[in-house]
Amino acid sequence: MRADAQRNYDRIITAASEAIARDGAYASLEDIARSAGVGSATLHRRFPTRWSLLQAVFRGCVGNLAKRAEDLRDAPDALDALTTWLHEVTAYATTTRGLAESLLNEPVEETDTCGTMLVAAGEPLLRRAIDEGSVRPDITMADLMILANGISLAAQPMGAAKAEHLLTLALQGIGSAGRPPSRAADARPV
Repeated sequence: MRADAQRNYDRIITAASEAIARDGAYASLEDIARSAGVGSATLHRRFPTRWSLLQAVFRGCVGNLAKRAEDLRDAPDALDALTTWLHEVTAYATTTRGLAESLLNEPVEETDTCGTMLVAAGEPLLRRAIDEGSVRPDITMADLMILANGISLAAQPMGAAKAEHLLTLALQGIGSAGRPPSRAADARPV
């Protein structure tokens, strides 16, 4: 990338990070361009969609969460490692305006996304917990990411402590004791 193009990129990311922290995922793209000192066309040429700009803003944050998952892979208790990481993802997404919304609204056909990075990072933690029998085998990392991000988005007005509480309640249902009733039990007359 040319030096002037790199400067514009860096200024756009800085302005977007500030605007998203202040206004959320739907911060004005025109205001971001103006704050970065570039024209709207420059912003749109580099980031053709709001989603592509959000991905660029959050990629470093998500990289840190992926590294944390890697650090937890050798923890003595697989379920504890998984739930610790999910709590950290949820807290981060709750306090980082726009992240949860961005992750929940990623285009399905995209493969190089922040959500894909998080699913791949958490997969070894989940697999180990399933192998140890502490998590039901029908749970997927994609399911857990949707759960964590949905809780983050819902709890944003209330803060990270509320998100942590809600995630704790939800995660109690992923243990092998939390299996849904069988269809035969559902068919019982009331």
